[in-house]
Amino acid sequence: MRIYIVGVVAAVVLGGCASVVPEAVRTAAPGNVQIAQVREQPQQFRDTVVRWGGNIVSTRNERDHTVLEIVGRELDDEGRPQKEDRSLGRFLAKVPGFLDPSIYKPEREVTVHGRIEGVVEQAIGEFRYAYPLVRADDAYLWKPRPPPAPYRHHPYYDDPFFYNPWYPWAAPYYRPWPY
Repeated sequence: MRIYIVGVVAAVVLGGCASVVPEAVRTAAPGNVQIAQVREQPQQFRDTVVRWGGNIVSTRNERDHTVLEIVGRELDDEGRPQKEDRSLGRFLAKVPGFLDPSIYKPEREVTVHGRIEGVVEQAIGEFRYAYPLVRADDAYLWKPRPPPAPYRHHPYYDDPFFYNPWYPWAAPYYRPWPY
């Protein structure tokens, strides 16, 4: 009985230590305003609450805030940017305080929740681009995704010409790869 109680208490304590995604990041903002809509009509969407996310392009620290340049991506049900080769456009997130550029580095996934301040025009190479600017209340940096599992080659079963005449009856003698 004591072991059971100790196990339950340990599970509760360790569960409290797990990283928790903020509610504002998990739930979609009302209206679901898109980056392209804000670029076209910035005055109409000023002070609108948004939840956008994507991959960080650059991190620039200023006197009292940090500006993240982000390539927008579709978000999943939890608010995490989906891993895809499609961009919704770029936007800037103004986060209060200092964010370490070695942690908030390019290609990391981030989701921000905040209000639209307007549109800022900056250059991407020679091209002038209108960035929607979000004053972020929450900026959640996602943990890196694990690398894909390596392909495990099996010398016989991956061969398209392999034929096992005892296939359905060979189960008691089957051992999973590697031997």
